[in-house]
Amino acid sequence: MESRASDLKLGSPPCLCGRALLVALATGLALAPGTAQAHGALPALPVTLQQGVEVFEASIPDLQQAMADGRVTAVQLVDAYLARIGAYDQGGPALNSMIRLNPNARAEAAALDQERALRGARGPLHGIPVIMKDNYDVADLPTSGGSIALAGMIPPDDAFQVGKLREAGAVIIGKSNMHELAYGITTISSVGGQTRNPYDPSRNPGGSSGGTGAAVAASFAAIGWGSDTCGSIRIPASHHNLFGLRPTKGLSSIDGIIPLSHTQDVGGPLARTATDLAIGLDATIGTDPADPATRILADSPIPRFVEALDAEALQGARIGVLTALFGDAADDREHARMVRAALDRMSEAGAEIVDIEVPGWDSLLSGSSLIGLEFKWDLIDYLAATPNAPVGSLEDILDRGLFHVRLEGILRRSAAAEERDDDRIARAMDQRVTARVAVVATMDELQLDALVYPTIRRRAARIGDPQGGSNCQLSATTGLPALSVPTGFTGLGLPVGLELLGRPLQDARLLALGFAFEQAFQPRRAPVSTPPLENGRAPVPVAFAVTAQGGRAAARILFAWDVITSTLLYEVTFSGIPAAEILGVGLHQAQEEREGGVLYRLSGPGGQVASGAITLNTEERTALMRGDLYLRLYTTEAPYGGPMVQLSVP
Repeated sequence: MESRASDLKLGSPPCLCGRALLVALATGLALAPGTAQAHGALPALPVTLQQGVEVFEASIPDLQQAMADGRVTAVQLVDAYLARIGAYDQGGPALNSMIRLNPNARAEAAALDQERALRGARGPLHGIPVIMKDNYDVADLPTSGGSIALAGMIPPDDAFQVGKLREAGAVIIGKSNMHELAYGITTISSVGGQTRNPYDPSRNPGGSSGGTGAAVAASFAAIGWGSDTCGSIRIPASHHNLFGLRPTKGLSSIDGIIPLSHTQDVGGPLARTATDLAIGLDATIGTDPADPATRILADSPIPRFVEALDAEALQGARIGVLTALFGDAADDREHARMVRAALDRMSEAGAEIVDIEVPGWDSLLSGSSLIGLEFKWDLIDYLAATPNAPVGSLEDILDRGLFHVRLEGILRRSAAAEERDDDRIARAMDQRVTARVAVVATMDELQLDALVYPTIRRRAARIGDPQGGSNCQLSATTGLPALSVPTGFTGLGLPVGLELLGRPLQDARLLALGFAFEQAFQPRRAPVSTPPLENGRAPVPVAFAVTAQGGRAAARILFAWDVITSTLLYEVTFSGIPAAEILGVGLHQAQEEREGGVLYRLSGPGGQVASGAITLNTEERTALMRGDLYLRLYTTEAPYGGPMVQLSVP
């Protein structure tokens, strides 16, 4: 199968909206949404995979088998993912998850296809498109860290993990947006702007690896890489129904990742399945002379993640519920309840669940974070080692205004550090040792395989609002591995994750526990805003009509439902009575055992024709899909409304 270049259209066609869109849908006109070109990078191509192979939600083993069977090529996979990026990153829900695409991706994929034909596959990542967070050095692409100060900076070589991925045959399709310089958890930057959550584009995607999280959730690649200094892999994983591991400090090298705090920084993948995560980890962990932390592997066997996957891993496992991290605020209750429900399911799968306390917990993590103490100096060292770096320090960035205003306060506080060898660093290091000893001792005493708590205690905040509820610090302080496991969805359709924390270098055991939960309960659900493409393009809105009665009057409402943007376009036409007798049309949501009030007003008094657009929130969209939204016509003859008419999307 070949992509048809003649089908490619750059930019967007003239907009059909309001009445024009409704008329077009009513007459059966097929509307082809515009495919925006992301940040000057490769255009997206319309692609339909052969014999039912589809990149939407496809796992790495699925894609690898399709290539092995000759049903698809690596080039076609690149094209298919680029088509999804074109449809949904700048168009549709406008996730804004990608900073730039790799202009050499198709050529690299073609070379790997040729190599496969001649010598076979290198391994499970051969020809698989992947995404890198834009703080990973990629030798032939700029590395910006989300900062306009570094937007054109080309690093001299690949980061350690990027090099390992290239050796494994992966194709880097592009680089994802991130919270600027990795210093936050809502993913906004001066280069990439604000990334949106595909489960609800009005909400943030977590961070700082929120671009990777959103892109992987939306199937813009098979798997993606992030970094975690305090929650930056795990929070986006929780917000996107993904698996994300903060590995034992030293299991993976941080060489070539723009630092935030070299003591706390780790790098690693986020994935839709535990198996995909295991494949990504196996390819990128290991010793590296450039990262002293990886010396911990010198006398220890390197974990083998795929080999350790075990669907029965929960049977007989002892899991300690760290109740202190569940929170007691009203906003914490929803996630706490869902994590408790997930623990009940783990118990059903054979795990023993016990509530526990860690001695001295109230002060255990206090003063243990090093981000504010190390960032200024670590960034100076990184820039000094990068030829032709456009700036040399955090002060340069601040003095020239090369940052997003949302970060000004936190960046200036870091820039105020006066000494590299601040006494507070030594005290923090001592506290970190104390915390690690206390946690491991508790696990040993109670014979626990893992500790568990919500990855983040609160739902994804609306864009522009602060994000609270992070439980990131325990793993970041102790250096112990922590895995975010998808557990389900809130009533608003927002994902929730639980975090499993384990002993040093027991990362593979943690993932085995997550894999067992996944196999037993299948928590993965794709976001509705980024559905499968149809012949390489986003699905067009669905048209349907409803007629509501009110005495002698009738209101015919023509709808166009755009599942991608959760927008309900409508046009109302009245008949049967004079305009003066029309009071309006209301959209209601049904409530248990009673009629719900007006959710949206579609028209007011005295009109013969009314039109508009409604963007439904996650709860309202779910109600529409369930058939819980109703219309009611109000007239002078039927002032309390006529019969309620259900909206039913075909």
